[in-house]
Amino acid sequence: MASTETKAPSTDAEGDGSGDIAGLEAGLDALESSVVDRQPWLRTAASKAFPPLIAIAIVLALWQLAYHFALKPHYLLPSPVDVGRSLQQKWLEGTLLSFVWTSVSRGALGFVASVVLGTVLGLIVARVKAVRAAIGPILSGLQSLPSVAWVPAAIIWFGLSDATIYTVVLLGAVPSIANGLVAGVDQISPLYLRAGRTIGATGLAGVRHVLLPAALPGYIAGLKQGWAFSWRSLMAAELIVNAPDLGTGLGQLLEQGRELQDMSWVLSAILLILIVGIGIELLIFAPVERRVLRSRGLLVKS
Repeated sequence: MASTETKAPSTDAEGDGSGDIAGLEAGLDALESSVVDRQPWLRTAASKAFPPLIAIAIVLALWQLAYHFALKPHYLLPSPVDVGRSLQQKWLEGTLLSFVWTSVSRGALGFVASVVLGTVLGLIVARVKAVRAAIGPILSGLQSLPSVAWVPAAIIWFGLSDATIYTVVLLGAVPSIANGLVAGVDQISPLYLRAGRTIGATGLAGVRHVLLPAALPGYIAGLKQGWAFSWRSLMAAELIVNAPDLGTGLGQLLEQGRELQDMSWVLSAILLILIVGIGIELLIFAPVERRVLRSRGLLVKS
């Protein structure tokens, strides 16, 4: 009877302790999980599109005011309507999409080649200390070098050809991609690498299944920057490398407008370059980056 009385309180204490632990675990789970109320897709799209549209409207209004008060002569600063008419004319001529496609196809091909070279180079620099000590500073210097500086040398090497354009694109994008991958690898916890070696993930298997997945956030950032550099490098090359056999991209279109002293033409080309760059960022890189960050718990749906 005495033993029963002494055991009863301890049993109750154990029950209370387990209940407290269960409650604590439930509370922690509730903190980690986010409850998202489903909103209609139309409202979600409107909430995301509304701020950029407001910003665009403000820019157009300021532009129109500058045109109205003649801050510059009208032949130097056309109105938004004039630029729209120039774009409409190119569209009706059937040449607008060909200009865009020429530049986008060049940019895509140059970027894919840059990803391959930049990834291999980044892995070597990140994992081989002697190579990092030798060419790590050079990569950082190349990343800060303006891409247009390579155009004269590339013209001397390859003449007015596609090889010149792709050379400038590669030299502009590869250092950014390699440095992004190096930064991503440097942020990997050594515990992950040791765990990978423990389960036999070494060599190429370790790179594929451990190193690259763990470095993915930094690698994605490097890819985004690499695309920006490749697009800028492409426009710089197209501005200078102009030949009938090369076709007409957006950079050549911009240079033609300058030669004709047609500011509506020039601003139309600048607008197209901006739209393509922003569109690829929003449609390709931004969703991939959000998905990677969300899968690692670095971004919470709101």
